[in-house]
Amino acid sequence: MDLTPVRVTLPEITLSVIDVGGGPAVLLLHGFPDRATLWRPQIEALAAAGYRVIAPDLRGFGDSDRPDEVAAYRIHHSVADVLALLDERGIERAAVAGHDFGSVVGWALAMRSDRVTRYAALAVGHPEAFRAAGLEQRALSWYMLWFRFPGVAEEVLPADDWALLRRWLHGDADDELVRTQIADLARPGALTAGLNWYRANIDPRTFVDETPIGLPRLTIPVLGMFGTGDIALTEAQMAESARYLDGPFTYVPVPGGDHWLPARHATVVTDALLAFSRE
Repeated sequence: MDLTPVRVTLPEITLSVIDVGGGPAVLLLHGFPDRATLWRPQIEALAAAGYRVIAPDLRGFGDSDRPDEVAAYRIHHSVADVLALLDERGIERAAVAGHDFGSVVGWALAMRSDRVTRYAALAVGHPEAFRAAGLEQRALSWYMLWFRFPGVAEEVLPADDWALLRRWLHGDADDELVRTQIADLARPGALTAGLNWYRANIDPRTFVDETPIGLPRLTIPVLGMFGTGDIALTEAQMAESARYLDGPFTYVPVPGGDHWLPARHATVVTDALLAFSRE
C-alpha cells in the first residue's frame, strides 16, 4: 500500500499527512518521538478493512512544520490542528486513536469536540486517572521534568550515538522503530521541537498535584490499551480511566507489552482497533 504523505496547509501550520482508503474515517495520532508511520500496520489493516485512515505527523515531528516558540506546542494548538485537518479533508466525524502524547491530544479532542465518534487511548490513560496514579507514576515520569531544562537533553540524548535513548526507551533494541526515531531527532531543530511538547505542557508546580481537574465526562465508547512492561507509565493510570467516563470503557492489557504498542505489538493493536471499530 502506498503510504506517501501529502503536505496539508492549515491556518496555523503545514502538516505532513497520510490519507489512504475510503469509508468511515479513522484518525491516528502518534506521540514522542515518532511520526505517522508508527501506525503503519494499523493504517494498512484499517484501509484494507474499508476505512479511510488519516495519520498526520503532529507539529514538531516527522516532516511537519516545527515552530520555534515553546508555547506553540501547547496541546490546544494540536487539537486545533486536528480539527482544521478534518475540515480540510472534508471529514465531519471520525473515530480516533492516540498513542503517547498523541493520546493526550486525543483525550483533549474528544472532550472538546463532538466530532469524535469513539476513542482508543494507547499507553496514556485519562488525564484525571494519570493525576490520581500517585507517586509511583510521578517517579516513572521523572524524564518529563528533566526534559524541561533547555539544552540539557539536547546535549545528553544524542551523545555516544544516542546511547541513553537506546538503553532507556528501547532496552538497547535496534529495529526500524529505533532507527526512524533517531534519524528524525538528529535533524536540525527536531529534538528541541519534540522536547518542547514537554516544556509547553508539563508544569512543575502541578507535577504532584492529585486534585481532580473536573474535566468533561465522555459518553462515547472508549478503548484503553496498556503494555504491562511500559517503562514510563503505571497500569493504574489506564485501568482506572473508567472512573472518569460516562460511556462504555473497554480495557485491553497487553501482558509484557512495552510502551511502543502500535509498532512492537502490531497484531494485538490492529485486532483490538478493528474489533472496537465494529462494536
